[in-house]
Amino acid sequence: MSSLEKETSNSLYRQWQILSQLTIGKWTGTRELHATLLREGIEISIRTIQRDLNQLSQRFPIESNKTIPQGWRWRADAPIQSLPHMTSSQAVTFMMVEEHLKHLLPPSLIEEMNPWFDLARRSLSNHNNVRQWVNRVRIVPATQPLIPPTVDRAAQQAIYEGLLQDKQLECVYRARSLQAEERSYTLNPLALVQKGAIIYLVCTRHDKSDVQTFALHRFKSAQVLEQRALHPVNFDIDAYIESGALGFRVDFNRPTDLIDLKLVMHEADAQYFTESQLSHEQRIEQLNHDLYQVSARVPFTSQLVWWLRSFGKKLIRIEPVEVFNAVYEIEH
Repeated sequence: MSSLEKETSNSLYRQWQILSQLTIGKWTGTRELHATLLREGIEISIRTIQRDLNQLSQRFPIESNKTIPQGWRWRADAPIQSLPHMTSSQAVTFMMVEEHLKHLLPPSLIEEMNPWFDLARRSLSNHNNVRQWVNRVRIVPATQPLIPPTVDRAAQQAIYEGLLQDKQLECVYRARSLQAEERSYTLNPLALVQKGAIIYLVCTRHDKSDVQTFALHRFKSAQVLEQRALHPVNFDIDAYIESGALGFRVDFNRPTDLIDLKLVMHEADAQYFTESQLSHEQRIEQLNHDLYQVSARVPFTSQLVWWLRSFGKKLIRIEPVEVFNAVYEIEH
């Protein structure tokens, strides 16, 4: 490639980058463009950017606000959606979405997003410093990491579409027990929640009004019905999670109870609760020169029991007694 061809190629790439930074409605200043281009590895002066914009405005539907310093944007009638470009920050976001959220997105939506994921990978291939961000950020589970169970793709697609369209589902499901038989249910999908390696469908059964959870990997089949899903009055997924329902009940014959939990421990162990609180109303008080009591109102769930067991002998006293009995597996 001759020096003239190389310069032309660099100019085209630079101007393409400039066009890609402009939006409809919001003015983008030349100083802001300069900073963005430097971050993308393009070292040019603000004067060159201004000259490029003036040239581009003769061939593309962009406009200036005529102020000093100038601001630029696409005109309202500009077909900006036709620009197949992605900035490095957008590319990193798409890569992290694909890595961490793909299991919670409908398969049909994932297929629709695949061209954008491919474009993100291509965009990052030219920016070593930004690409390294994806390689240097990880999400590590606080508990023993587990390989996610296999989910039937056709059933998952139907369940996600039912939730997306707010339609009832006809499903075949097998409970956790090895001896459990497959059963058919008509479900009203309400929400999806990922807990650790497992995704749960929060729903109601057609013949019952109470909210239940079904593990996605235990669905053998599912199909979307024409009937609209029926929703419990004032159901709120955040309130449902806050209630401790997804921590699972200790006693399946009664609803999840809120308890006034009290934990007594040494000062060094109590320090953990000053950084990560059990609830917004948590209290820590000193009992003597070395012992502290942590108090909080929390749901009494099996998740709480398992978590308390992880402290081993660090917990000197646990109240109320039913929690103590559950942690140390003492029969009533």
